[in-house]
Amino acid sequence: NWRGSMMGNAGRDPIFWATMAIAEQDFDGSGDLCIRCHSTGGWYEGRSEPTDGSGLQASDDNGVDCDACHKMTNPDDSEYLGVMNPPFMANSVINGVLKGYYGSGILSLWGNSEKMGPYADPAARHQFLKSKFHRSVDFCGSCHDVSNPVVGDLAHNNGVQPTADPVISSGDLASPVDTKAAFNNLPHQYGVVERTFSEYKSGLMPETLVSSYPNLPIELQAGALAAGYESATAGGGDGNYADGTPRYYSCQTCHLRPVTGKGCNKKGAPTRVDLPLHDMTGGNYWMADAIIYQDNLGLLRLGGQLTTLQKDAMADGQVRAKKQLNQAASLLLTTNSLRVVNLTGHKLITGYPEGRRMWLNIKWHDGTGAIVREDGEYGDLIVDIDGSPMTVRTILDRDDPHTLIYEAHYGMTKEWAAQLMSLGYVASLPLEFDRVTGELTYTLGDLAGTPDGTEHETFHFALNNSVLSDNRIPPYGMRYDEARKRNALPVPAEQYGNPGPGGSYLHWDEILLNPPTNAVYSIIDLMYQPTSWEYIQFLYLANDQNNAFLGEEGLNMLDAWLNTGMCEPYVMVSTTWGQAPRPPVPDMWVSGLTTWSTTKKGVLVTPSNTFKPQDTVAIIAIVVDEEEAALSGAQVFMDVLDESQSVVTSLQEFTDENGEAILRWKIPRRQAAGTYTAKVPTVIKNGFEYQPGNGVESVIFVIQ
Repeated sequence: NWRGSMMGNAGRDPIFWATMAIAEQDFDGSGDLCIRCHSTGGWYEGRSEPTDGSGLQASDDNGVDCDACHKMTNPDDSEYLGVMNPPFMANSVINGVLKGYYGSGILSLWGNSEKMGPYADPAARHQFLKSKFHRSVDFCGSCHDVSNPVVGDLAHNNGVQPTADPVISSGDLASPVDTKAAFNNLPHQYGVVERTFSEYKSGLMPETLVSSYPNLPIELQAGALAAGYESATAGGGDGNYADGTPRYYSCQTCHLRPVTGKGCNKKGAPTRVDLPLHDMTGGNYWMADAIIYQDNLGLLRLGGQLTTLQKDAMADGQVRAKKQLNQAASLLLTTNSLRVVNLTGHKLITGYPEGRRMWLNIKWHDGTGAIVREDGEYGDLIVDIDGSPMTVRTILDRDDPHTLIYEAHYGMTKEWAAQLMSLGYVASLPLEFDRVTGELTYTLGDLAGTPDGTEHETFHFALNNSVLSDNRIPPYGMRYDEARKRNALPVPAEQYGNPGPGGSYLHWDEILLNPPTNAVYSIIDLMYQPTSWEYIQFLYLANDQNNAFLGEEGLNMLDAWLNTGMCEPYVMVSTTWGQAPRPPVPDMWVSGLTTWSTTKKGVLVTPSNTFKPQDTVAIIAIVVDEEEAALSGAQVFMDVLDESQSVVTSLQEFTDENGEAILRWKIPRRQAAGTYTAKVPTVIKNGFEYQPGNGVESVIFVIQ
């Protein structure tokens, strides 16, 4: 399970390496922050220098490994005291209270040999300690808020949203380390990069017991929240842990869902009904393809020569990721009003913002079934790559007023651009490329020369200091006041009900559909894509190839993206507007009717149209479609009529693979002589319509 997750493959992740290549160019040493989470073992064992990852060993390939989580202690020192070396502390006293740092991989690890976990009786072959922290709603926040300590300390706005609290910072690149923002503020207070944990903590899920699921608003009793409840109660309980500990809707509830089983294959291991399944499934269904592709070419920076077991585990992880996406949202349609409901505990979507997007694809059809307009159209785009035309796939018109994309856009301010140039950054630093031609369209110098207050979107993960826009859907009960403190507000903050101070955001988006006048029905798909063409292009073009270890990572990432389906978007959930016309039904008919004599056992002998009482007459009906192709499985109904056109008998039979149905009638001893008609009133086959006038309807035979 863990082996197939992105956490287990974080050190192999090609996006990690291609992004870190740009980060190292932008700020020498920034890769240390990336390695801290993508190769925890390598970082803690001192191999994160050089910070481009070239010092990591083959054994560092497993990303977030077992010890990273099972040595963690609560950094607020409320349970066990992990190792901290001043001034590198994972907590600080704020207003007289010791506060733990939850974010950016700032961990407090247990220094002794025991492994930490939620059970007191694991029957393990190693030493262990029971840890309350491992069931805490704060546990996963240790890594899943990410803040930029450089921007947080140096940028004029400390990389925060305009409504944020003041940040204690030095503003000086050469200042002592303990004067910098990362040492004097909680991780969510500076340098916004990712705020998954803060989104979650701003909502009501951390305070909602799983056992209270039936009391949630009706639209939330579905998807991931329903799956969490069903998993937690499958063992017969009420949703709490087996030992009676209350279970809240924590990250673990959805991403390590409880199952019945044993935690290891050792003799004496107890069977538990609340065992956390370590699949840690998120929504990245594509990255495994890129990893395996690079492994086949010998291009993985870490963890190459994957085994069949590893590849199979990753394939299983892809299936789980798609299921997770299916459970993340619902679409509720009332007339022309569409509601997109967030069924997760964080924003929909969440996590790493660059290249990650969700959107509505709506295909409007007229009465003939033809598409009259497509909103959010995704398709082929001819672009230039190194002077050669290439077809890539992306959202074709991002500026179409009918196209709704849910995503976060980060960028830089004019003031920060000027600061960077004063620190020696070159004016030619690329900020944006044309997505078709690849030409450089905007530079750091361009931004520095604009009026005060100007912002510009960029993919410079390590340098961005502003959230330009963020329309991702808030989670249930997201409180303005808490989200403000954590730099997790929508941007602009007036979206989703505009609650303001003291209020809470809506956990859905309401869209008024605008159908074309001749639209009869539409198919509405909520799409998700973890890595876009625009981001892949940036990682390729922005890499200056001056780093001997990382210089080819942009090219390698581009090659992997192009050759593994271009991260084709996935349909999370669908609905329909209007009523699709009944599709045209192809015609079928009887192309031939013949009568045959038979043996006493009913075996066909020869075509004949003359019979006597007690003979068996066989009538062969051949059924074909519009292309004159034989149709098997068609049910042929036949009436035998006398000279007065009265029905003497009725027969029925199915056609075989040759389209032939053989209907037999044993003529009674006292049947009157005369001319008889075998007539086909109807033929039935699903998906076809019988057209008697197109073929043969009847055949005549004589009884002597």
